[in-house]
Amino acid sequence: MIGLAVLWLLGVAGPAGLPQAQASTTERVVVNRFSGLAIEGFDPVAYFTDAQAMLGREEFEASQAGAVWRFRNAGNRASFVAHPDIYGPQFGGYDPIDLARGVTVAGSPRFWLVVGQRLYLFSREKSRDAFAAAPAGVLRNATQRWPGLEQSLAE
Repeated sequence: MIGLAVLWLLGVAGPAGLPQAQASTTERVVVNRFSGLAIEGFDPVAYFTDAQAMLGREEFEASQAGAVWRFRNAGNRASFVAHPDIYGPQFGGYDPIDLARGVTVAGSPRFWLVVGQRLYLFSREKSRDAFAAAPAGVLRNATQRWPGLEQSLAE
């Protein structure tokens, strides 16, 4: 019985007994349900300007689409605020491979690609690689399914 309780605790709280951060899959934009941060606090503009995933800073935050976004500097924040549709992850940060299959799975800011001047996040490396091999077909299917899936997500 104690063993089951420990396994349950590890599954819910993680190995250190602390709550694990988990991305929500019931929001139109993927947000960490504990911190309220979109894309785990990574700067969405940095994917374009620095070509890498970089954590934003608390002093450079903006609220958009019900989420708190962080940026590395004031310039990145201003760019995002002016054009969130360009710099924000497409499909609200959900993995386009999974969307193309008809399910919403939160993307990770660590698995990403910029294609056609748009940012895409993926739940796993394998999805990113599959997308990179044939983005047009995946985007066609994901774009077709996204309106219905988005509508089913909480506002």
